[in-house]
Amino acid sequence: MSDNADLAALIRNIPDYPKPGIMFHDVSSLLLDASGYRTTIDRLAALVDPDTALVAGIEARGFIVASGIAYALGLGQLMLRKPGKLPGEKIGIDYTLEYGTDRIEMHVGHVKPDQKVLLVDDLIATGGTALAGVDLIRRGGGKVEQALFIVDLPNLGGAEKLRGQNIRVDALIGFDGD
Repeated sequence: MSDNADLAALIRNIPDYPKPGIMFHDVSSLLLDASGYRTTIDRLAALVDPDTALVAGIEARGFIVASGIAYALGLGQLMLRKPGKLPGEKIGIDYTLEYGTDRIEMHVGHVKPDQKVLLVDDLIATGGTALAGVDLIRRGGGKVEQALFIVDLPNLGGAEKLRGQNIRVDALIGFDGD
């Protein structure tokens, strides 16, 4: 992680959300700032491996980040969706979150065999959602070797879990604590 203090200053911190003792780092305030949003996308796009074929965004804020990166680099975007959002044939994976369980899905055939897919989300905490995304893309035939985030909460260990899966992880901003 480089400094990126200019972008960190645009992120609103909300104490005790969604439960007491949690500091919620709300990137929506960064996205509201046109210059900050453009700078975020430009800095993330500069980190993308050159042989990347698709950018996978995790619903919902991950779509916003993935769309910007895909557009900037002239790549397609793969959407990893919550249940009930995709028509047609799909595969899915259930996973554990900090506060419960969830599921993400993607269309069958949207990833070509051995296609290199970049995983993107707004924030990585414990890594449950990101690891589920990696597993889903791999089950669909793709390769995930890199993941990008605006924010990393390193004390929660999610980025390290991804690195344990041989994935290069980059984030623009790190916040200590949770």
